[in-house]
Amino acid sequence: MSTGRDAATGRDFELDDFQRRGIEAIDGGRSVLVAAPTGSGKTVVAEHAIADALRTGGKAFYTAPIKALSNQKYADLVRIHGTDQVGLLTGDNSVNGDAPVVVMTTEVLRNMIYAASPTLHGLRYVVLDEVHYLQDAYRGPVWEEVIIHLHHSVRLVCLSATVSNAEELADWIETVRGPTAAVVEEERPVELRNLFLVADRSSDHLQLLPMLVDGRPNAEGLKLDATARRGPRARTGPRGRPPGRRLATPRRIDVVDRLDQEQMLPSIFFIFSRKGCDEAVRQCLQAGLRLTDSEERARIRAICDERTAGLRPDDLEVLGHRSWLAGMTSGVAAHHAGMVPPFKEAVEACFTLGLVKVVFATETLALGINMPARSVVIERFSKFNGERNETLTPGQYTQLTGRAGRRGIDPVGDAVVLWSPFTTFEEISSRAASRSFSISSSFRPTYNMAANLVRRYEPYEARHLLNLSFAQYQSDGEVVRIEARFDRAAEKVEAARVELRCDRGDVAELFDLERRLSAAHTESPDRRRQLEEGISRLKPGDVIQAPGGRNGGPAVVTATLNRRSGLGIRALTAQRRRLTLTADDFDRAPERLGRIELPEPYAPNTTRFQREAAQALARARISRGSRVPKAGTGEADGELDELWEAVTAHPAATCPDLNRHRRAAAQLARHERDRDALERQVKGRDATLARHFDRVLELLEQRGYLDGWALTEAGARLARIYHEADLLVAECLERGLFDGLDAPTLAGIVSGFVYEHRGAGNPPTPWFPSADARSRWRTVEHLHAELNGEEGRRSLPLTRPVDPGFVALAHAWAAGEGLDDLLADDEVSGGDFVRTTKQLLDLLRQLVDVAPAPATRQAALAAADGLFRGVVSASSAGPVVDGLTEALGEHDEVPEP
Repeated sequence: MSTGRDAATGRDFELDDFQRRGIEAIDGGRSVLVAAPTGSGKTVVAEHAIADALRTGGKAFYTAPIKALSNQKYADLVRIHGTDQVGLLTGDNSVNGDAPVVVMTTEVLRNMIYAASPTLHGLRYVVLDEVHYLQDAYRGPVWEEVIIHLHHSVRLVCLSATVSNAEELADWIETVRGPTAAVVEEERPVELRNLFLVADRSSDHLQLLPMLVDGRPNAEGLKLDATARRGPRARTGPRGRPPGRRLATPRRIDVVDRLDQEQMLPSIFFIFSRKGCDEAVRQCLQAGLRLTDSEERARIRAICDERTAGLRPDDLEVLGHRSWLAGMTSGVAAHHAGMVPPFKEAVEACFTLGLVKVVFATETLALGINMPARSVVIERFSKFNGERNETLTPGQYTQLTGRAGRRGIDPVGDAVVLWSPFTTFEEISSRAASRSFSISSSFRPTYNMAANLVRRYEPYEARHLLNLSFAQYQSDGEVVRIEARFDRAAEKVEAARVELRCDRGDVAELFDLERRLSAAHTESPDRRRQLEEGISRLKPGDVIQAPGGRNGGPAVVTATLNRRSGLGIRALTAQRRRLTLTADDFDRAPERLGRIELPEPYAPNTTRFQREAAQALARARISRGSRVPKAGTGEADGELDELWEAVTAHPAATCPDLNRHRRAAAQLARHERDRDALERQVKGRDATLARHFDRVLELLEQRGYLDGWALTEAGARLARIYHEADLLVAECLERGLFDGLDAPTLAGIVSGFVYEHRGAGNPPTPWFPSADARSRWRTVEHLHAELNGEEGRRSLPLTRPVDPGFVALAHAWAAGEGLDDLLADDEVSGGDFVRTTKQLLDLLRQLVDVAPAPATRQAALAAADGLFRGVVSASSAGPVVDGLTEALGEHDEVPEP
C-alpha cells in the first residue's frame, strides 16, 4: 500500500515512509507503536487497523485521553465509515455503543475490561491515542492497566508524540503482549522555524531573528544577551555610558501586528494564565484591532449562535457572552479551562476554519483537539507551577510548538518566543534544539485496582500482572530524582516557616486559638439560635462589625435574606466589598453599632447605590473593632467567651500582614505533607510493586473489604468505584454518610470529593445546608484523617484531601437556583463550575449503581438529574456531524496530540 485517501477532501495522497512501515506491521500481525510529530499523519496507521477490523467482521476501539478529542475523532470516523458503523462512549455521551467501531475515553475501556463487558467480544484492535499520557500522575496508570489486562488476541495501535525512549516502551509492550513494532519518525511534515522576537525601548521596531543557525544558538541572539540590561538597572555605566540595551517583551498587540505583516496568521499565542489570555483579548479590542471582514464576521456569529443555542440569555449574560462575541467577531479569542465548553468549542471551530486569526491560550490547548496554526507564539519561556516559575522543558516546548505549520497549506511553521528578562536567549535556544523527551511510568496499584485484581485473578496471577507494568520494567534511577525533590520540599518548608514568623506574636498559636474557637462555636447547641436571632434583628441601614479576615471592620446592611438554608444578610464595607453573611460566618451574635441613611431609590444591586452607601458609611466614622457585648451565660458560652477574648487580645491579631501569615501557614502544611510523602517514597523505593500491592491488600482486609483472597460485599462495591479517593468514598458508603439525605444535600456533600481549591487566594468559607450535613462532613474529614494515618504507617500514597468549598454551589444548582446567583461573586469561573459539576455527576452516577440503600440510589439519581441542566447539559451535548463538522476537515491534515 503506497497511497492513502484523505477523509475530508477525498483526495489520494502519497504515504510517508513511517506510515507504510506502521501499516506493514499491522498487516504482518503485530502490534505497533507509532511515535511521530504532531500533524504528521499518525492516525493513518490507526485508520488502516480500523478498516481491517471492519473488513474481517471484527471490532475496533479508538481511545483518547479527553472527551473533546473523542468527539472530534468520532466525527472523523463517521465521515469515513458512516453513522451506522461508528459509536461514541464518554462520560457525557453514549451513541451507538454496539457499533463495530467505537470511540471512547481510555477510562471507559478500562472499566469495560474490569467488568468483563460482553461488548469486548470480537474486539480485534484497540487504538491508544496519546499513549505518552501513561506518565500522567493521576490518569497515566489507566493506559498501563489497559495494555496489561486486554486479552492477548487484541492487537494495539499506540500513537505517541515523538519521545526519545519509544523503543523502550515498544519493548515493554512486546514483553507483555507479543510481537510489537516501533515506528519512529522525527521529521516534521512541515518545517519548523524557531524565532525570537524582542522589543528595544529605544525604538518602535521589533527585532525578529532565528533562534538557531546550523543547529546552534544564533550568535546575534547571544549578543543580545550580552548587551541587555537584566535585574536591577543602574542609570549609567562606566564613564556615564548606559550599561546595556533597554530590551523589553513586545506588547501583545504589536506582536499580532507583526505576525499579520509577516503573513504568519492564524496563530496560537500561549500565555500561561487565564487572566492573561482574557486581558490579551481586551487589549486587542481596546486597540481597535479587527482581523475579519464582514463575511467572516457573519460566519463567526452563526457558529457562535449554534454552539451556544443551549444556553439561556441570562446564563449567557453571566458568562460574559457579549465581550466574548466581540472578540470572536474581531478575529481574536481566548481559550482556557475557565471558559465553558460551548465557548471553547466555538473558538476551536472558528479557528480551524480560519475565521478567528489569533487565539490566546493556556498550555491546556497543547493537549487538546486538533487546531493547527501558521505560527505559535510563546510569551514567556517559564511558567508558574503553583509554587514557583520553572523553565519549559524540551518536551513541553515541542508539545506547544507542535501545532505550528498546517500540512498542505504552509511551506513552514513558525515558533516565536518573546524576549523576557527571566530567561536568557541561550537557555531558550538550547531547549529548542533539544529532542530529549522520555516517557516514565506513574503506575501503582490503587484500592479499586486491587479489588478488581482479587475479583478476577488468583494471587500469583495478580502479582505477575503487576510485575509486568512499565513501572517495573523501567530502571530504578528515579530514586535520585525523588531525593532531589525531597530536598526542594524541605527548602520550601523552611521558607514557609520564615514567612510565618511575626514580630508581634506567635501567629501559629493565634491560628490554633481560632480553630478551637470555630470548633467550640460549631459544637454549641444554642449558638445557631442566638446567631440567627441577632441576624433577624438587623435591618437595611444598620451598621455592624463584619467578621474578621480582610473583610473585617464596619459594614452596612443593604438587604436581608431568608433562604431555606437559614437567615442571612447582604452587607457592604466602606471599601465597597460586598458580603453575603449567614450564621456560619459569625462567632458572636451581630450587634448594631449604628445606623446610616441608605441612598434613594433603594436599589442595592446597582453600582450607584453601592458607591453612595459606601461613602455614607465612611462618613459615619463608626470605629473599626467596636466591641460586641457578650451573650449567654452557659458553660459552653463561657468557653466561647474565653476563646473569643484570647483571640481578640492576642498580640498577633493586629498584625497588618496577617493574611500573608495565613497563606504561609497553609503553604507550610502542604509542603510538610509533600516532604513527608517523598520521604516515604524514598524509604519504600526498594519494595517491588507486588510488596506495595500486599500493603494495599492488608489495609483493605483490615477495613472489611477483603476476607482472605475474596471480596466482601463492601469490596465488591469498591471494585465499581472509579475515583482518586475510591476507598474514602467506599468508607462513606459503608458508614451510611450518604444515606437519608435529600438530593441537593447529597450533591453538596459528594462535591467535596471532586472539588479542589486552586486559586491563589484563600478558599471560600465552607457552607452547609444543615447542622446534620455539617456533622456528616466532619465525619468525612475524620475518616479521611484516619485513612491517611493508616496509609502513612504502611508507606502508601495518601488519599487526596477532601474540600467542602463547592458544597454551596452544588446544593444550590441541584436545588434549581440560577447560574447568575451562583457565579455572581466570581469565586468560581463558568468553566470551573461546569468541569467540577460534570465530575460530580460522574461520581453521583456511580453511587446510583453501587449505593447499598435504595433510597440513597434514588437520591443520587435525583441529584444527578438536578445538576444536569442549563450550562452543564449544554456543555455535554453530543457531537455534531453536519456541514460545519465536514468543513473542519477541509484541509489535508490529521487530528494529532
